[in-house]
Amino acid sequence: MATQRNGRQAVRNGGPGVPGWALFLAGVVVGLILFAFASRHLPSLRRNDQPQANPNAVAQQGSAPGIAGSSAESSASQFDFYKVLPEKEVVIPNAELSAMAKAEQQKAAATNNGGTSAPAGAVADTPASGSGGYVLQVGSYPDAGKAEAMKAQLALQGFTAHVQSITLDGKTWNRVQIGPFASATQLQAVQKQLTGAGIHAIPLKER
Repeated sequence: MATQRNGRQAVRNGGPGVPGWALFLAGVVVGLILFAFASRHLPSLRRNDQPQANPNAVAQQGSAPGIAGSSAESSASQFDFYKVLPEKEVVIPNAELSAMAKAEQQKAAATNNGGTSAPAGAVADTPASGSGGYVLQVGSYPDAGKAEAMKAQLALQGFTAHVQSITLDGKTWNRVQIGPFASATQLQAVQKQLTGAGIHAIPLKER
């Protein structure tokens, strides 16, 4: 009886088994399958944790233009270049001013006058309200303090300006002007100097 049991045990132990290389190969295959699964699904899981684009989102319109508009309105309320007296003054377009200055220079060359002429940037001694004069208007402010501040800024740049108060449609404007000038040539020369200093000014001619 014991001999039969030992024989069965020997047969069981000596029976065919799974080779080690087969187990190794099976492990590699299972590992590759798990790696492929992880590569496909884990990135999507990570992306879900990040902020996602909203396809229904609409950019706010008018916010930036509104800011720019507010700035423009604020600037407009502070000064206005074109506050003039229609019955006494006329704005000279730059093209017309250039033509007038060129005509003056050609006339001076034609007459061949040997006398000394006033410097290009000279200011006439007549008051700004004198008839037929030229002036440069740097701005017109409802606030007199702002007008005086601009006058001081011009003085720092080497320009002599004056403040003139006028009433238009029941509102007082304080105009900052340079001049008067005796000729369009002088007017244009100073206007170019102002432009070079980053200061805008409009030329006016008194009627």
